[in-house]
Amino acid sequence: MSEKIGAQSQVLKTRKIREAEAAVRRARITKAVIRVRFPDNYVLEAKFQPAEKIQSLMDLLTKVVARPDLPFYIYTTPPKERIKDTSKDFYSAGFAPGAIVYFSYDRPKDSEYDNAVAKEGPYLRDDILLLNGLDLSAEQVDPVHPEQEPKPKPPEVASPLPDPKPAAKKPTKPKWLKR
Repeated sequence: MSEKIGAQSQVLKTRKIREAEAAVRRARITKAVIRVRFPDNYVLEAKFQPAEKIQSLMDLLTKVVARPDLPFYIYTTPPKERIKDTSKDFYSAGFAPGAIVYFSYDRPKDSEYDNAVAKEGPYLRDDILLLNGLDLSAEQVDPVHPEQEPKPKPPEVASPLPDPKPAAKKPTKPKWLKR
C-alpha cells in the first residue's frame, strides 16, 4: 500500500519540482572518480569535476598511454557500450560520483602488425607505471613533464605516547560452566 502511495506522489509532482530535486541531487556530487581499466589489468584512477566533459578524460589518456599514436576508445560494460559522445559531462553520462571505464585500442582486424604491437603491453608509459601504488591525490603532478619531481612531504611524526592498552584480565571460569 505504501508503495502505491509513494508512486502516486511521484506522479503528482510538477516538472518544476522534479527539476529542482534533480538540481539538488546534482549539487551534492562534488567529484567524479573515474577508474580506467587497461587490458593488462592496470587501473588508472582520476578525479574530475562532474561538470567536466568526457573529452578531458580522453586528453588525459592521450598523455599517459604508451602508444598515443594508435587510435583508442573507452567503453563501459555490461553490456559493452562504446563511449562515442565525448562532449557530454560526467554527470549526464552517469559517471558521477564514480565509474569504471575500460580502455581498448581501436585497431582494424586486418592489420596484423599493429594488432600484435597493440596487444602486447604495457599500455601505460613507463614513468606512469613507476607511480604504481602511490597516492598522489593531495599533490598536483603534471604527467606531461616527468622531469619535475614533486617535493617530498616531511615524514609524519608519531605521537610519543603509546596507545593505552587495556589491562590484561585474569582468566576465570564463567559461572555457568560446571565441571
